[in-house]
Amino acid sequence: MSPMSRFASIRNGESLDFARVPAVPVSEFRAAVLKAAAAGHRLCALAALPAPPREPAGLLAVLADDAGGKLFLAACEPARSFPSLTPELPQAHLFEREIFESAGVTPEGHPWLKPVRGSADGAAFFREDGAEVHEVAVGPIHAGVIEPGHFRFQCHGETVHHLEIQLGYQHRGAEALLRAGTARRAHAVAESICGDSAIAHSWAHCAAHEALAGAAPPLRAEAIRSIGLELERLANHIGDLGAISNDIGFLPATSYFGRMRGDFLNLLLTLTGGRFGKGLLKRGGVAFDIPDGMAGRMLESLARSRAEVADVGEMFFGEPSVLARLEETGVVSAEACRDLGVVGPAARASGVDRDVRQDHAHGFYRFRLIPAIKLDSGDVYARAMMRWLEAQRSLEFLASLIARLPDGPISAPCAPAAPGRLAVSLVEGWRGEVCHLARTDGGGTLDWYKVVDPSFHNWMALTMALRGGEISDFPVCNKSFNLSYAGHDL
Repeated sequence: MSPMSRFASIRNGESLDFARVPAVPVSEFRAAVLKAAAAGHRLCALAALPAPPREPAGLLAVLADDAGGKLFLAACEPARSFPSLTPELPQAHLFEREIFESAGVTPEGHPWLKPVRGSADGAAFFREDGAEVHEVAVGPIHAGVIEPGHFRFQCHGETVHHLEIQLGYQHRGAEALLRAGTARRAHAVAESICGDSAIAHSWAHCAAHEALAGAAPPLRAEAIRSIGLELERLANHIGDLGAISNDIGFLPATSYFGRMRGDFLNLLLTLTGGRFGKGLLKRGGVAFDIPDGMAGRMLESLARSRAEVADVGEMFFGEPSVLARLEETGVVSAEACRDLGVVGPAARASGVDRDVRQDHAHGFYRFRLIPAIKLDSGDVYARAMMRWLEAQRSLEFLASLIARLPDGPISAPCAPAAPGRLAVSLVEGWRGEVCHLARTDGGGTLDWYKVVDPSFHNWMALTMALRGGEISDFPVCNKSFNLSYAGHDL
């Protein structure tokens, strides 16, 4: 029997009758997930389904067939425990810890079962003993406006043997808030899941609700959504290049990239009235249009930015002292990325070709593809170079799209959600795959909502980047991923 016979199939931005998702015994569920993973499918989400108080919960798995553009869903019957997937499928490790913490379902045999988002007080940390081995603790309180996170290094001299990261100090209950309240309130929460990815999360949220309602935004609205998402990507990629150049002391590029980030934020301000794009999307379309005069001004700004991004990037990556600091620093192998389920530019920098815009195209990306870029060295250099190259691709896409925006309305009615449906929505945010899952009960009311931010997949890759390196490499390695505490601490 095919392993996929235990799964229901769906495509990005669609919904299906939840009764079609087969609920199988735990042993069959586990075997099916492992067989699907062995066939090359990766774990987008693994979560506990809602259950009455003091009753065991069932599980839902969403696996992506990136080559085939399909998503597969399977559920298991309620159980108080199940044999852990993690020893054979490491990308499940954080999902299983979350399931244990939130639903009390025990993944038996999990190698490191400790809180993910709950209080870290009293939590055990991995510790290495030996002659001249010492421990370095960083955080959870950091300088400036950085959110809390704790980093515990096990070192021998300057060499890092192991890094453990503990987050969850600001668990905000976002998923519960997304289930409750009005549509307007829920959308404001979605935009606030991760402040530098407001458009990515709001798009995933809107698409999930549109799928539940069977609604389709007009083509012009889909184009404007893509414009907002690519501007968000540009602002953050260019900002990260400035942060990396600052960490290695190459201050000319720091100044230029910092100013250019402001240019892209100002384009979002022009479009939405705010520098982070909040308020642009709504269910059924977008709230703001791009009239001809605005389009002309945006094109002029983008033309200047294309030349500046190219010139400053050539200066930065052409400097021998920059290359000496970035190359072969913080290497993460393609094998480690696949094992851990790493997504976004961090995966593509290690040779793993994953991009929702091409693999699970939705919205305007169905009609105009941004070719994905893949490098293979997996070091800080590759993760920085990915940002520069992707920024240039986004600039080309924006110039072409804004010059030829489709005609038509910018929104369409979005009916109430249909009862008994499950929707899956994926968006390629600038860090990688944003995943929203939403389910309605028999009355059409949301009874379950699940969010997976790309940082949830990628924090473990940062620990691998430090393994065997020097502790002085931590700041630039950390910046080369620039992961979100907020996206992890839902």
